[in-house]
Formats: sequence, C-alpha cells, structure tokens
Amino acid sequence: MNATVLAVALCLASAAAYAAAAVAQERLARTAVARTARALLGNGAWWCSAGLNTAAALLHAAALRYGPLTLVQPLGALTLVAAVPVGARRAGRRVAATEWRGTLATVAGLGLLLLPASGPAPDDTLTLAEALAVSGATAAAIGLLTGRGDVRSGLRHATASGLASAVASALTQTVAVAGGRGGALLSGRVLAVAGLVAVFAVGGMLLSQRAYRGGLGAPLAVVNLANPLAAAAIGMVLLGERLQGGALGLLLAAAGAVAAARGVLLLTRSAPDGGRTQPATTPGAAGRVAA
Repeated sequence: MNATVLAVALCLASAAAYAAAAVAQERLARTAVARTARALLGNGAWWCSAGLNTAAALLHAAALRYGPLTLVQPLGALTLVAAVPVGARRAGRRVAATEWRGTLATVAGLGLLLLPASGPAPDDTLTLAEALAVSGATAAAIGLLTGRGDVRSGLRHATASGLASAVASALTQTVAVAGGRGGALLSGRVLAVAGLVAVFAVGGMLLSQRAYRGGLGAPLAVVNLANPLAAAAIGMVLLGERLQGGALGLLLAAAGAVAAARGVLLLTRSAPDGGRTQPATTPGAAGRVAA
C-alpha cells in the first residue's frame, strides 16, 4: 500500500477516536466532577475518554511513521467534522446553521492547507538538542497562554492544547522513525524523547479538558487549527519538510489559514449555551488540573 494512502487511512481512524473522546470530555467539563484531578481519576467516563485518546494517539503515531507532519496534522480537522454533530446529538439539540458553517469553513481551510502538504514518507528526525529546545519553548508558550485563570480562558487553553499536541506529534515522529531503525528503539535519545511525548500528550489532553468548559465547537476548532500550524512550522524548520507547488502552494496555504480562522470565529459566536461557563479552577492550584 502507498505510504501516503496508509497514513491517511490511519488518520481517519485516529480522528474518529479523538472525536468520541472530545465529546466525552466536553460533557465531563460541564459538570462538577471535572473540577479536581481526584474527581476525574475516580470517574469511569473520564477513563473511557482517556482510553479513546490513547487509542487515537497510537493510530496517529502510526500515521506519522508513514506521512510527514505537514500531511498528517491537518487531517485532524476530521475530528471537528465528527465531534460537532455528535456532541449536539448527545446534548439533545440540533446543530445550529452557524455551527455547520463554522465547521465547514474550518475543515475547508485545513483542506487547502493539506493540498500542498503531501510528500514522501518521513526520514529525518529531531536531534535530542532540537527536541529539548522545542519542548522548552512550547512549555514557555503554554505557561503564557494559561497563566491567567479567568473564566474566558477556554480558547487560550485550546491553543495551548493544540501546541502541546503538535509538539507531541513531532516528538512521536522522531520516536517512530528513529525507533524503527535497527537497534535504535532503546537508544538514549529515543527513550528521552518518548518521555517528552508522554508529558505533552497528557498535558494536551488536560488542557483540552479545561478548554471544553466553554463548549465543544470553538475550542475543538482552535485545537485543530493550532495543532497543524505549529506542527507544520516544526516540520519545515527542523525536519526539512516543504509545501509542494511553490508559490501556488504558499497561496493555497494562506487561503486555507484565512478560511480556517473564519470558521473558528463562527464557531465562537455560535456557542449553544450563550457563552455561559462555570467558574474556572485556578490552573496552578494544588491538586487541580486545567479541567
């Protein structure tokens, strides 16, 4: 099977699992059970969502073995296509017209980003120094985004979640590609990077849990926008990946970014609860998570 086709198939399965997990997380985020780490760890529904996230992450990791970051990450927008209608159905309501327009605009925009992103199976990987530098810079950015604990911080937490997921994917690709080479799986670099993957993957999930307290559509759209853009930057700056098509490819990518941003704005305006949120927990409080 062609490597690109296999990567796309694995992405489809991953997106379906991520969508189911996002819907479950959003429902938990609207209840008091999501206020502390202890409450979450004692809740079966949260463990179910964590299991779905784990399965999705493993499928995503497999996709990164066969496709470049610039191809695999934009396909995460399919999570939004599935999660918005499923979440509305679970809430006992119809999907609003503005939600449909926002979802379609976001997905169309990311589709335009996807067109020039196809390329050969990845071969380059991050060095340990590059992995540590990217991790440190991302951790600092996440700290700036989530440092304020106000009730309107959902989209900032969603952005932080997208950044964390993008870095986890870039690091995962290093583990998948380098670990697939003979004798490299247990090398010090691969083990160290695998540890960073775990930190950012779990952090991304907890950040998205906090973001969903303001609804599902807009935060999930922001996650699906920040994730591929950050991953594409890492891929092009550090892994030698390139958009295809020259000037036309860059034009398509720019148009896609504008369309996706418009979609996020529409989803932000169409919050079904009218923007009402429960008081947020303080991100830095002891015993609490960004839920």
